[in-house]
Amino acid sequence: MTSLATALPGRAGRTTSRTPAWVTGLARLALVGLVAVVLLLAGTPAHAVVGPEDPTQPTAPDGPAAPGDPTVSVDVNGLDGTPSSAIVVLLAITLLSVAPSLLLMMSSFTKIFVVLALSRNALGLQGVPPNQVLAGLALFLSLFIMAPVVSAVNELGVQPYLDGTLMLGDAVEAGSGPLREFMLAHTREQDIALMLRAGDAPNPETAADLPMTTLIPAFMLSELRSAFIIGFVVFVPFLVIDLVVAASLMSMGMMMLPPVMVSLPFKLLLFVMVDGWGLIATTLLQSF
Repeated sequence: MTSLATALPGRAGRTTSRTPAWVTGLARLALVGLVAVVLLLAGTPAHAVVGPEDPTQPTAPDGPAAPGDPTVSVDVNGLDGTPSSAIVVLLAITLLSVAPSLLLMMSSFTKIFVVLALSRNALGLQGVPPNQVLAGLALFLSLFIMAPVVSAVNELGVQPYLDGTLMLGDAVEAGSGPLREFMLAHTREQDIALMLRAGDAPNPETAADLPMTTLIPAFMLSELRSAFIIGFVVFVPFLVIDLVVAASLMSMGMMMLPPVMVSLPFKLLLFVMVDGWGLIATTLLQSF
């Protein structure tokens, strides 16, 4: 019996394909799952739209507190009784600002600087050595002279205050003792009496009762007096040289030639031959 495929014209050489059964089952299963998901989503209630809430009212402020007694306190000491670092820095800055005045008034700087300046004028030199050089020499000579006093002040006043064993007032009182002794040793009684009479103050019973406001100006007056005495002694030999040179020029009829121009080399030669700066420095050191 001839098959249908060979009987039909134009179908020769072709085969008819058929879809497998497992593919059809899988497609049905996917369709059922899709329908179930759609039904599940359709049955889920939609979320309600929540409107904005009313703002919360702010909390009312508390009433003002009753005013107390106004007090201001400054803690000078730090931990373990030691001084506060801020107070130490403040005192250091204050000391640096008044250090030049203290150096001029309470040390040997004034006397040394005045003697050096008078020696320069006695030589007839106006700007040599300059003031900076004279001030530097006077400063280091003063430090050399005041070294024991500065050491005593540091040992009695500064270090105990930094260690916390002494309060500020006690440290100042203890540290001013060596300075008081130094100034009293180089101050004349006449100058102290002059300042006491000028201030209408009674005579102190002991040297410790003499106030520093009276001792410091009396000490400066005594130092200026000593400096001018030394300056006068330095001036005398140079004055003699000026007189000899001026008389010689007058005798030779050279009146138009300034005597200072001729006498200056001789004064410089004499000053160098006798080691003038060394003699002046030695005299100043021995005076203290």
